[in-house]
Amino acid sequence: MWSVRAGVLALVLGLLGVSVQAQNATTGPKVLCYYDGSNTLREGLGKVTVSDIELALPFCTHLIYGYAGVSAETYRLSALRADLDLDSGKGHYRAVTTLKKRYPGLKVFLSVGGYRDLGEEKPFEKYLSLLESGGSRTAFVNSAYTILKTYEFDGLDLAWQFPQTKPRRIRGWTGKVWHGFKKLFTGDSVLDPKADEHKEEFTALVRDLKNAFLPDNFQLGYTQLPHVNQTIFLDIPLLKDNLEYVNVAAYDQQTPERNPKEGDYTAPIYEPSERVPGNNVDDKVKAWNSQGTPLNKIVVGIATYGRGWKLTGDSGVTGVPPIPADGPSPAGPYTETPGFYSFSEVCAKLPNPGNANQKPGADYPLRKINDPTKRFGPYAFRISDENDEHGIWLSYEDPESAGNKAAYVKAKGLGGISINDLGMDDFRGTCSGDKFPILRAAKYRL
Repeated sequence: MWSVRAGVLALVLGLLGVSVQAQNATTGPKVLCYYDGSNTLREGLGKVTVSDIELALPFCTHLIYGYAGVSAETYRLSALRADLDLDSGKGHYRAVTTLKKRYPGLKVFLSVGGYRDLGEEKPFEKYLSLLESGGSRTAFVNSAYTILKTYEFDGLDLAWQFPQTKPRRIRGWTGKVWHGFKKLFTGDSVLDPKADEHKEEFTALVRDLKNAFLPDNFQLGYTQLPHVNQTIFLDIPLLKDNLEYVNVAAYDQQTPERNPKEGDYTAPIYEPSERVPGNNVDDKVKAWNSQGTPLNKIVVGIATYGRGWKLTGDSGVTGVPPIPADGPSPAGPYTETPGFYSFSEVCAKLPNPGNANQKPGADYPLRKINDPTKRFGPYAFRISDENDEHGIWLSYEDPESAGNKAAYVKAKGLGGISINDLGMDDFRGTCSGDKFPILRAAKYRL
């Protein structure tokens, strides 16, 4: 629990945050705070309501509410959970935009896409099909405008779905040579045969949205989702001037779903040795800036969750990544998703007073390895036992690593940070007593 002194300090800092929020939203670095409304549908301690995130808002310049989707029949922007989001249901859209009255200067955006619109086998296909017709693009633009206007959003976050790049295993020097030799005869798989057309059409969609939003001063941002190849799908020189920000979601570079046999850093700032080029924050930032995007438009994403792999006897005992693995680790008690842990679930697995006397097994604390280089992030692991059980390797963000990313943003003169997601941060303060510790640490370092 917070001490009285800590509680008073937090209250003062929160009030100060409200008073300067309006100025920071336009003149200081951006802090985009994402909140997935579906977290309110969880049961028990994993449930995160709109009121639960209010303590975070003094630290945010933008609240990005997710997620809307695209109708495969009409190509209109539509609520993925109408019973939760619309006025005809529980009215979440209205609830989040009403927060602006209590937090002056806070801008509230609606996000569309974001790997949450997953109704079909290949959900990106309807996002590509929408682009191919002027009529479909117009239907999307008009419906987006209507929802923003009706529910008093300040803008739209385009977390647009494109085909993801194929996962690649990490190779040493000899492996790279052999892979290059094979490519001479087999070539690389084609992500999208109509990529050039879709690149041009996405540029047209962004331009049309920008023009439609101008009369009401609605803003438009873009989130580059993990594993979207900007060279293939994005005409950066033509996009940059029509966007309020570019949010680089350079996390989930390795996940147990994409890379089940190899655990590794999920969100390094810089490329670790002998890794796949481009799968890090710095390379993504350079890709946008090298094509003319102003540094102050580029926002760096920070995940508030961890990714876990199951270790076996073949994984060794050092824990040093990349490490052989056998798919995702067991699900956590709140998120209930194998290989995916909120920060509070991560904390519970690290050494703490609650598990200090645990015997070896499923509840024995993981060994935490910090990152003195401030380049790759921390990880934690527990080797498997003689029965090949209870082994886990975990890559995650903590307040220190989030602060390091914010320090990188500040040193490079970038536009700010994004926090994904408020509901995955320790919003109850169970780790150290501080609520939203990852958001707080990153904000302070800015």
